[in-house]
Amino acid sequence: MSLPAQSPLVYLVDDDDAVRDGLALLLRSVGLRSEGHGDPRAFLSSLSPQAIGCVVLDIRMPGIGGLDVLARLAESSDLPVVMLTGHGNVDLCRRAFKGGAVEFLQKPVDDDVFLDVVQAAVRSHIASRERLAVTQAAAERLARLSGREREVLVRIVQGMSNKEIAREFDLSPRTVETYRANVFAKLEADSLAQLIRQYASLLDAPSP
Repeated sequence: MSLPAQSPLVYLVDDDDAVRDGLALLLRSVGLRSEGHGDPRAFLSSLSPQAIGCVVLDIRMPGIGGLDVLARLAESSDLPVVMLTGHGNVDLCRRAFKGGAVEFLQKPVDDDVFLDVVQAAVRSHIASRERLAVTQAAAERLARLSGREREVLVRIVQGMSNKEIAREFDLSPRTVETYRANVFAKLEADSLAQLIRQYASLLDAPSP
């Protein structure tokens, strides 16, 4: 399932105007859109949960530090975060990764390294959202099934034949065939392999 037409956006959160402008220019060179924020609080309040892309976040800013912003993002967004610092040390790096950052880069950043890291983060987020969209669609289809149809689905996935399912539930094979047809129709599956993939996507989905 494809995501809605929406190009990814890289959020540049840094109180240094020159840094934001330079990184924005660099991102444009590879066709990536960016949005600069000098005020991290304003950034947090304006961020949409549907945003696709990544966040490039300075670790030292007045008012609220990058690690605090990172912690708040972890609670409200699934955007991958790349941390930037002009004063790197092992403790800051460790805390950033523990807080969920995908990378920790020291200023001045190497252009090629920066682009590689950001592009990888954006690709990873797009792939994650696509997997989520597939899982949500499968869950919506599963909700269409009756209780008996769900039981039949489980047996189909386990590889049981119609006759075996009929014996387990004391039904006629013809009735099981009807349930089976309903399962395939409601889950919009054209093959057994597709049915199993939908079922597996729900089992692999993270718990809320």
